[in-house]
Amino acid sequence: MRDLRISITDRCNFRCLYCLPETEEAKDFYQSKWDALRNPQPAAARTTPIQYDWKPKAQLLTYEEITRIVRVGLSLGLRKIRLTGGEPLLRRDVPVLVQALTALGGIEDLAITTNGFLFARHGAALRAAGLHRVSFSLDSLDAVNFRKMTGRDGLAEVLAAIEQAQSLGFTAVKVNAVVIRGLNDHELETLAEWAHSRALSLRFIEFMPLDSSRAWQRDLVVPGREIVARLQARFDLVPVDQSQNPAETARRWAFPDGRGEIGVIAPVTEPFCGHCNRLRLTADGRVRTCLFSLEEPDLKPLLRGGATDADLAARLVEIVRGKEAGHRIGQADFVQPARSMSCIGG
Repeated sequence: MRDLRISITDRCNFRCLYCLPETEEAKDFYQSKWDALRNPQPAAARTTPIQYDWKPKAQLLTYEEITRIVRVGLSLGLRKIRLTGGEPLLRRDVPVLVQALTALGGIEDLAITTNGFLFARHGAALRAAGLHRVSFSLDSLDAVNFRKMTGRDGLAEVLAAIEQAQSLGFTAVKVNAVVIRGLNDHELETLAEWAHSRALSLRFIEFMPLDSSRAWQRDLVVPGREIVARLQARFDLVPVDQSQNPAETARRWAFPDGRGEIGVIAPVTEPFCGHCNRLRLTADGRVRTCLFSLEEPDLKPLLRGGATDADLAARLVEIVRGKEAGHRIGQADFVQPARSMSCIGG
């Protein structure tokens, strides 16, 4: 295990259709799909407004506790740290956490994933604190479709944030787009062309069953192979040599002129579980060895009960040794995790 993804809050200021759907647009979209499939379960029963059980502040890990876990993890071989949410920039003083993590030494890659809406307030401070990379979520370049997907009007702010991040000189600026059939799959080529024009790394991600409304359907997944075929029909893409990083989740292609690249992450149709080297730490201190883990060992009793660093290290090793062989999406016995992506940390 070399990669730890840390959710620092379960709250989010967006209501993305594939994570925390609550808008009428989301309800109408899913209902139309259920009707088309003649789903026996009424759509109305599956789109009841959701009461999100946000964790109280006392249950969230403090920055000191997060820093301690990372310090112990570094001694066990962790090298990559990514801060996630929810929306991580909703939490106060994130640059303070970044600075504390940077001071540990030994982190080869320190990154954050954000929806970008609040990035303008924090970008410069994050860079100064030592953040290496930033990834933005951007599923549509059309303002109307952006609102349908995110539940919010914020496209202009996100585009400005991406431009700002590039100007601040981060090691890399990436953009992630979740692709849903019938919603934004018609924008594949447009998004790729935009990424090329901005010299960005763009990642297309298959729609996964991690939404709070349990509305996911396999029929809405655009397979990675289909995405690649469409892009290769439009662009002259050059495969990127990834032999030195077998744990990388995205298959990547570069534009011939060197201005940006395209990646495809296909956990549903082409699982990469066999070489996964990731762990996840939830905002309330639980460890997930897979996005689809059904168990979440809690580190808070150790952190707040006087355990030594050696005790914490031993527990982390024990948890890792129980890592799942793989998720079971598409299998008859698949069970969707109780918590949505916003609570897990992507």
